[in-house]
Amino acid sequence: MAIFSRIGTLLKSNVNDAINKAEDPEKMLNQMLIDMQQQLVEAKKQVAVAIADEKRLRKQYETEKAASQEWEKKAMLAVKAGNDDLAKQALARKGEHEKVALGFEQQWQAQKAAVDQLKGALQGLNNKIEEAKRKKNLLIARSKRAEAQATIAETIDGLSNTSAFDTMARMEEKVDKMEAEAAATYELAQVASGDDLKAQFDQLESQGSDDALAELKAKMGVAPAATAEPDEAQSIEEIEKQLEAELSAKR
Repeated sequence: MAIFSRIGTLLKSNVNDAINKAEDPEKMLNQMLIDMQQQLVEAKKQVAVAIADEKRLRKQYETEKAASQEWEKKAMLAVKAGNDDLAKQALARKGEHEKVALGFEQQWQAQKAAVDQLKGALQGLNNKIEEAKRKKNLLIARSKRAEAQATIAETIDGLSNTSAFDTMARMEEKVDKMEAEAAATYELAQVASGDDLKAQFDQLESQGSDDALAELKAKMGVAPAATAEPDEAQSIEEIEKQLEAELSAKR
């Protein structure tokens, strides 16, 4: 039985939590005012019925009182005529109407007090409705502001969240590492294959760049121009011819 009680409590708590989350302040306040307006309409109907009853009792009281006064006049008329028996009968009838009038008066006074109480309650309900209308607008404004603040807080939290930037930094570091490893692998492959042709051409290009720099410096007067070196590519035949010419001149 304990487990069923716990399950029941859990279900109730979940339902209450769902209801609390589903409650919209603006909708709840509007519905509350609608209910109060309906209560006011029903209260007005009840007060109207009570007022009608009070008027009816008052009219019956006044009718019986007027009848009592009329029989009193008739009794006086009988006395003036010297007819005491008729005067007694008229007084008896007067007493009956007085008794009934007294009963209606008591009911009328009680109903009148009840009507006054109902009118006060009706006025109080109307005042509460007017106050609820004023508070409703204020509460809705506060609710909207709270929602806006929550949205701003969530936005700020999202902007301050650096997880995406941290991920980008890690990926950039990973790509740099991959590029370095690829370059090292390519360099090792060239060394292993003994193909240094590209390196030789790179050296020649670098040497040509050095010559161009020296020529520019000589043009600017910063460094002396490089002296021309003897042609290392001179053929053996040319050297022999030069030696023969020198020997012929000595003879």
